[in-house]
Amino acid sequence: MKVITLVHGRSNHLANLIQGLEGSSLLPQGLWIVHMNEPPGAFTSHLFPITTLHLDEAGGLPLAKARNSVRAIDPDGPWVFLDVDCIPAHDLLAHYRDGLQAQPDALHMGQVRYLPQGANRPGWNEAALYAQGVEHPLARFRAGPGSSLPHHLFWSLNFACNGRTFARIGGFDEDYQGYGGEDTDFAFRARQVGVGLLDNSAMTFHQYHPTYDPPLNHFVDIVANAQRFHRRWGVWPMEGWLRAFHEQGLLHWGEEHLEIIQAPSAERVAQALNPDRLGF
Repeated sequence: MKVITLVHGRSNHLANLIQGLEGSSLLPQGLWIVHMNEPPGAFTSHLFPITTLHLDEAGGLPLAKARNSVRAIDPDGPWVFLDVDCIPAHDLLAHYRDGLQAQPDALHMGQVRYLPQGANRPGWNEAALYAQGVEHPLARFRAGPGSSLPHHLFWSLNFACNGRTFARIGGFDEDYQGYGGEDTDFAFRARQVGVGLLDNSAMTFHQYHPTYDPPLNHFVDIVANAQRFHRRWGVWPMEGWLRAFHEQGLLHWGEEHLEIIQAPSAERVAQALNPDRLGF
């Protein structure tokens, strides 16, 4: 199986991702690292080949274009998509292999446990990551490995699919810029063409980085991407965030209308920093 990850400024997290893959019960055929808006790094492994790619985008991080790189690398797959913050468990690739063999035409979405700050310091081991990691609150809506998931729960943090499935969906829409909305759009198009979303046991451990609640640091991207999503699907994505922006007086938001009143100040963004340091 081939693995792809996208990176911008998270070299320590990326090194831990590689270390996790090196401890895998099923080694990857290769790891492709897409550096976005930064120079490509020099990462190597003695257990599998690592290929670095480079994408620049003036309008923000080209997340969709970076994920779509798999179409040029190997259009057949299978591919495992891992967020750079993820440390894969030793059996992640084996679980995805088994899931794709059983249901080759579906999207398979793995598990995530979120780590507190410092859990990824040098010397970490998988037992400690399990002990310190916590589930995201949305995990309660998952019925268990092999079961179907509603498409609006799709998250590109940790998933796998065959190349022909990715092509059938059409890849990620590259008109989404920066953060927010492109995952749900991808999942809705999967649903539209009859591609199922299945729960999978493949576990990753999400390394801590600062988060904002609501994510005012991505305010402009979220609003623009929500508007694009609504034009296509007739519903609003990211409703919790849009509601929070509206309640803070930053947006006019109605059933058919979304307009910025004012962007958040740097002070307001700083006040939204999540103090829990759990990574979600």
